Amino acid sequence: MKLSEFVKDIIRDFLIIFASIMIIITVLRQIFIPELAFDLISVYTIMGFSLLGALTGIIWYTPHEISERAMRVRIVVHFLTLEILLIALASLIGVVTGVPGALLLALQIAVVYAVVRVLSYGKDKKEAEQINERLKAVKQEIHE
Repeated sequence: MKLSEFVKDIIRDFLIIFASIMIIITVLRQIFIPELAFDLISVYTIMGFSLLGALTGIIWYTPHEISERAMRVRIVVHFLTLEILLIALASLIGVVTGVPGALLLALQIAVVYAVVRVLSYGKDKKEAEQINERLKAVKQEIHE
C-alpha cells in the first residue's frame, strides 16, 4: 500500500469514527440522560479520541502483502490497543471514573470498531471485485 493511500485511509477512518461516536453517544444520551447536551469541550474530546483511534491504524501499514493469518493477528492487536489506549486516556482526563464507566466505554469502542470493520470490509470487497474483473479481461485478451 502506498503511503498516500494509507494517509487517505487514516483520514477516512477518523471521519467514520468521529461520526459513529457522535451518533452512538447522541442515541445513548437520548435514552439515558436526555437533558444532557453536548458542549464544545465534549466535541473536542471526541475528536481527540477519534484521532487517536485513527492513528492506531499505523498497525495496519505494511509496504508489502501479508498473509491472512497475519492480518487477523493485526486485527486483534489493533482492537486491544484501541481499547487499552482509549480507556486509559479516558481515565487520565477524568471522562471515565469507575468500572461501570470503563465497561460502557469499552462497549462503545467495540461498536464503533465493528462499524469501521464492516465499512472497510465492504470497500475491500468492492476493490477485490474490480481487480478480479480486470484480471478476467486481461486473461480473455491473452487467449484471443
